Amino acid sequence: MNIDQALMDPAQVFDEPGDVLEEASLSREEKIKILRRWEFDAREREVAEEENMAGVQDSRLGDILAALNRLGATDENSHSPPTKQGGE
Repeated sequence: MNIDQALMDPAQVFDEPGDVLEEASLSREEKIKILRRWEFDAREREVAEEENMAGVQDSRLGDILAALNRLGATDENSHSPPTKQGGE
């Protein structure tokens, strides 16, 4: 598994967010970074769809947030300003 590729485009490396959790070669912190990137990408797609831009319908945001929850990483962006992209 190429961690640099996973950090740039998680959807190209993993079929679904739950697969990130199963990857034994990743630390908890790396898993969170990958899932946060995937979350940002999913939110970007949702913003584009809100603005009537063509995009992929299935963002998997719910699955991504569930995976982050399983890692105990749900409140790590609570200090960020509110944006549609999650404060990134």
